[in-house]
Amino acid sequence: MKSLTIPVRAGAPRRTYRITIAQDLTADLAAHLESLRKGSRAILVSSPKVWELHGPRLAAGLPETPCVLIPDGERAKRLRTVNLLFDRLVSLNTDRQTTLVVAGGGVLGDLAGFAAASYLRGIPLVHVPTTVVAQVDSAIGGKVGVNHPLGKNLIGAFYPPAAVLTDPQFLTTLSAREFRAGLYEVIKYGVIDSPSLFERLESTLPAILSRDPRALLPIIAACSRIKARVVSADEHETGERRILNFGHTAGHALEAITEYRRFRHGEAVGHGMLAATAIATTRGLLSKSHSKRIVTLIEQTGTLPALNDLSAAACVDATKRDKKVVRGTLHFVLPSAIGRTKIVPDVTPRELTKALRDLGMRA
Repeated sequence: MKSLTIPVRAGAPRRTYRITIAQDLTADLAAHLESLRKGSRAILVSSPKVWELHGPRLAAGLPETPCVLIPDGERAKRLRTVNLLFDRLVSLNTDRQTTLVVAGGGVLGDLAGFAAASYLRGIPLVHVPTTVVAQVDSAIGGKVGVNHPLGKNLIGAFYPPAAVLTDPQFLTTLSAREFRAGLYEVIKYGVIDSPSLFERLESTLPAILSRDPRALLPIIAACSRIKARVVSADEHETGERRILNFGHTAGHALEAITEYRRFRHGEAVGHGMLAATAIATTRGLLSKSHSKRIVTLIEQTGTLPALNDLSAAACVDATKRDKKVVRGTLHFVLPSAIGRTKIVPDVTPRELTKALRDLGMRA
């Protein structure tokens, strides 16, 4: 696959932006920006780690473009970091004809995207995602924001980018842990929407884990297509888009109670998917055979961080502050088969506690 373009409908009035997936796309960043016609100036935003690994490539792709480096990681995903970025944008005389090009993972994309949505009430935004999670999920769909000490992503906006430019070569420098963490989000897409993607993961997991482009590119494309279709139909998460939260209810709670220190986002989602699968199986909503396949694929992808020192009660309490709570009711995404889900409003604290205890958490 030399190059693939996937349209995404977004915004009011409706408009379309595009996901472009291509090997070594970074070398042509300036040409891609020129084709967008969003202004004559760009500012690149990245993190020290990404810049250390890919700075020369990014600088060559966007020559004579100022670069702002800001802290990365879930603990930096807060308003204080956004203010640091605002300070730099002001000092660089950023105006509404300046495009913010964000090269980084999901945290950086969310944070800098929120800055783009807020600065001057909105400046053009282009995502250049550098992790698996960002390439298959967070860079697509226009969700931007930061964490609050009491909950993940509680402060944010829907702000679609002008483009998403995906270069799989960035994935070659990810740590093994970071790469595997991103694959849990890929598994999510198979469970919620695509039996064929799930089967591909089952049959090619060793090649995917070895980062063989022939195995990796098709799954990036498949996830991008699913995300594009879902968010095009439901940009503001009032209906179908809620299925994308499979695994995220308990996952976000785990991140919150550990103060964003222990888990990669995908690892927390992995635990969350196991909890949701267990609840669905106990309810009789999901067959034991499909449950076993989901659990096996998650386990084969990698060893998740232990939970045995964490409180299930604290995790359940944290779900009450989840942004998916509506009028006091938490809407939980449960799998009903590989490729199908059901959104239910009646998962009880007792059910969730049992599922978390079965994963190894204490009372």
